[in-house]
This record gives sequence, structure tokens and C-alpha cells, in this order.
Amino acid sequence: MFRTNVQIEPGVDVAVIGGGMAGMATALRLQAAGLSTVVLEAHGHAGGCAGYYRKRGFSFDVGATTLVDFERGGVGAELLETVGVGPLDAQSLPGYRAFLPDREVALHRDPAAWHAERLRMLGDTVRHRRFWALLDGLAETFWRASRSGVQLPVRGPATALRDLRAVGLAGVPLARHLNRTLGDALRSHGLRGDAPLVGLLAMMVEDTVHAGIDDAPLINSALGVTIRGAGLSRHVGGMHGFWRVLVARYRALGGSLRVGCEVSRVDGGPGDYLITTRQGISVAGRLVCAVPVAATARICAALPVAGRLRPYLARDEKALGGACAVFLGVPEEEVAGQEFTHHQLMESYDRPLGDGNNMFVSVSAPGDELSAPPGHRAVMISTHTELAAWSGLGESEYALRKKEIGEHLIGQARRAYPELARRAVFAQTGTPRTYQRFGFRPGGAVGGPRQRLDNTNQHAVPHDLGGPGLWLVGDSTWPGVGTVACVMGSRIVAEGMLREKRGRR
Repeated sequence: MFRTNVQIEPGVDVAVIGGGMAGMATALRLQAAGLSTVVLEAHGHAGGCAGYYRKRGFSFDVGATTLVDFERGGVGAELLETVGVGPLDAQSLPGYRAFLPDREVALHRDPAAWHAERLRMLGDTVRHRRFWALLDGLAETFWRASRSGVQLPVRGPATALRDLRAVGLAGVPLARHLNRTLGDALRSHGLRGDAPLVGLLAMMVEDTVHAGIDDAPLINSALGVTIRGAGLSRHVGGMHGFWRVLVARYRALGGSLRVGCEVSRVDGGPGDYLITTRQGISVAGRLVCAVPVAATARICAALPVAGRLRPYLARDEKALGGACAVFLGVPEEEVAGQEFTHHQLMESYDRPLGDGNNMFVSVSAPGDELSAPPGHRAVMISTHTELAAWSGLGESEYALRKKEIGEHLIGQARRAYPELARRAVFAQTGTPRTYQRFGFRPGGAVGGPRQRLDNTNQHAVPHDLGGPGLWLVGDSTWPGVGTVACVMGSRIVAEGMLREKRGRR
């Protein structure tokens, strides 16, 4: 089957394909629990869609720009404690500012300040108060369940019992909302036509569940809308600084991270997986695929998991989306004068979201010289886009579209920073082609499929779909996109693999 001159690496207990948040978190947990692991990462360093790149003294986050729930008692904090990482050198963000077409809303982290702001700026009627009470109640219950290890899809009595304990008896009645969308909740409160309220919520859920108001599952939306309350933080150096800490800990535990090591094929089975890369063949007793499920199906074509994934891939083919981003290195004075360093902007209530009509701006902290040279700041501007809009373009057409989206994003960001990029020392634009080429994302898709009632929660891709010895994790599996979701998935997979090792499924 294999060429005799190919180097075969010594075997490990577990090989993890993909060194993004889900893959590295899973490998860290398993390594800390005493298993030998290797992480095979196609890129030049760990990070994935929560990664970074460095240019001319600046460090730019290429996807996630904040850590969610990494403070005491949170999902991320549980990971750090489990693997022996001390407190992060991170700044708690007090919130961010949303620029709507006709108003600005401060999205405070402090609950009391946020409750007052949303009533003042978005409506203070009985309907508004009841709607927010519903979202708050769902968020409180299901954040608590997330921190307690809730797991979906329910795969049997053991999972059901675990979820019951995580949600608590008092929270069980709220499970009826699993089959409702955010749009359903707005309509039931007579608020679906409230443009400012709907516009703000639409921006927030597109960024957290990648779906529109009428498709986004209500419980997932409630969690997404309240990520500030769960705690947003930015590490010194952004994701670059964060990954330096995690990778150092992983290696200190004895883990092996092999970068520039794209996997082309997996053969064998439990106890004897053979993983072909450009660097040779790795042998592992068990396997974790922490890459998009489309990539898993391709590289594991010889294994049963490929056939099991086929219905999910067909179902979600049209639910994939991409992103465009602008990366700027600017003088400090161009981003002065704002209370917050993170902002979200909408241009029009009447246009579909994406391509600049919903964009997120993240600015590095003042004095953070791991992110930018002295006297300068790193700025990241991102927006969602449809993959079809970038498919089949000729080189000149592509270059023009890339230039236009970059200029549009900068122009819109000047609502927050009027002098932005007037004297930029570095400027670069990324598109779905960029994410496909440098991030190894199939078709340039990022963030997993857009979450709908028919493809998430009980209908999500299960982590154990590969059968004994092969587990799936990452943003194409439950619970989906984001740093906190990937950390939750890593806990489920690590615990499942450790149960397997002990002989219990």
C-alpha cells in the first residue's frame, strides 16, 4: 500500500489532525491525562480559525479576536485548570459598541448597565421587557449547563442523564424552546418588525451562530447574544500571545506539535491508524479529526466515517459561508477617542447582512507591543460573505472585487474611527480564497455550517460518529462555531476517549 522509502514515525496513543482551538484543547486534555499525543497541523503554527499571522512587527488575528468565558468558573477556565495553565495575561473587555444605521448602542458587559441601555435605546415596553426576560432566562440556564458539561446530540441514556444534571430540574421546561427560532420568539412578542431591535440581534447571531433571525435556533441565539456577560477577554498579543501559552504548556506536558504537516490520507483502524502526511506516516492507536467534516471525509475516505458523514455533508452543503477581512497597522492616533476597542457596525436595515453590512472591528490594546510596534495598533475588520460570490472569478475580476471590499470595510469602519487608515503602515485584505489557501478550509468556508433547527443540537454531527477509536471535534460538530464551543467539544471528546481507554463506551 505504501512506498517502502516513506519514513514511519513511532506510534502514539492518539493523533489529532488539526491544531486549531478544538484540536489543541483536546490534545492538551489527553496529554495531561497521561496519554501520548501528536497534533498534525497543516499550517505553520497552531491556531486554525482562531489563529494569527505576523507582518512587519504587527500580529493580526485571522478569525476569533476574543476569548469567551475564559475567566474564573467559565468553560475556558475549566480547560486551563484541567491542563495546568495558570491565569492568562488577558484584559477583560467591558463590552463593545454597536453602530446601527440610526443609533449607537453600548453593549456593556455589566448586566445592570446592559439592561438599562437596551431598554433606553431599543424600547421599554411590556413586550420588550418580556422578550428580554425570555432571552435572559434561557441564557442563564444554558450557560450554566455549558459549564457543567452538557452534551448533544443525545446518544443514549448516559448522555440524557448527564444533560439532565447539567440543565437541572428547574431548567428542563426550557428545553421546549429547542424547536423554536429567534424569529419565532420575536413574533410571539410582537417585535419581529422592530427594525433597530431586530437589526442588533441579527448582527449578534450572525457572528455567533452564523444564521439569520428566522433560522437561528432560539437557545443558541440566547447564548450568542449574551457572550459579553459570559466574559470576553483579549490576550496580550491577541491570539498570538494566547497560542504561545497553550503550545508551551502542551510541549511541557510532552505533547508533539508537528506543523507544516498536512494530512492526505488515513488508513487502518482502532489500535493501528496509519496517517499519511508529506513528512511521512504516523501511527496512532486512536484518532481525533479536528478539521471541518468535509476534510475529514476526504482524508478518511477509506474508513467507515466517510460514508456516515455523507448525509450531513449533503444536508449542509448550502449552509456554508465565508469571510472577508482587512488587516491594518496604523499609528496610535488613528484609533483614539473610543471607550471600547471592539465595535460592530451595520450600514442598512433593509439589505441582507454580510459584505460590510454587519462587520466587526477589533483594535489591539494600547501598549500591547506583542500586537504592534510602539506608537501603533493592529486593527482587524471582518465581515461574512457568500462563497458563491467569490467562486469562478478570473484574476482581474477577483483583484477588483478584493480591492472593493477592502475599501468598503475601511470606509464603514471610519464611522468609529474617522482617520482610520489615512496613514496606515500596513494594509492587507483576505477573502475566502485566502482562507482556503492559508487556512486549509475547504472552499474557503469558515465557522462551520450556519446553524438551523435541522442541523444543530439534536441534529448536529455527533462527536462519536466515527465509532470506537475515531472522534470528531471542531466547528462543524456540536456545539458549533467560536472559541467557547470548540473548548466544550474538546471536553466531550477527551472524556469519551478516556472512557474508551477504560473499556467503557
